[in-house]
Amino acid sequence: MSSTTWRSGVDGDPEQACPIAPVVDLVFSRWTTPILWALHEYGRQRFVELERRLATITPKVLTQRLRQLERDGLVRRTYHAEVPPRVEYEITDLGSSLAPLFAHLAQWSAGNLDRVERARQDYDARQQPTRGR
Repeated sequence: MSSTTWRSGVDGDPEQACPIAPVVDLVFSRWTTPILWALHEYGRQRFVELERRLATITPKVLTQRLRQLERDGLVRRTYHAEVPPRVEYEITDLGSSLAPLFAHLAQWSAGNLDRVERARQDYDARQQPTRGR
């Protein structure tokens, strides 16, 4: 990747210096990627199904994230006027278009997270005070 491809923003303006910052804020906020992954992987689901798949998320947070994802156009909410009412969520075409990005990140993770962990351990070892001083 060339430096012009990587850094196409305006000099001196940190918000414009990184053109991917809005995407990172949109897609990588807490719970967004697990929700999108679950909808992409398993298809249309009811709230309780998503809640079961994401066992540690609270109902309040799941509701908030789903609303935001719907607002952003990444998730579609369908209300069925039945008794009892039924609501389903599914990933949109826009949300599905993120799949190659997630696949690339998963590939990077598989090949590099062990290196990150080693770097952390090396760093932490250097930060430990030397005994006997």
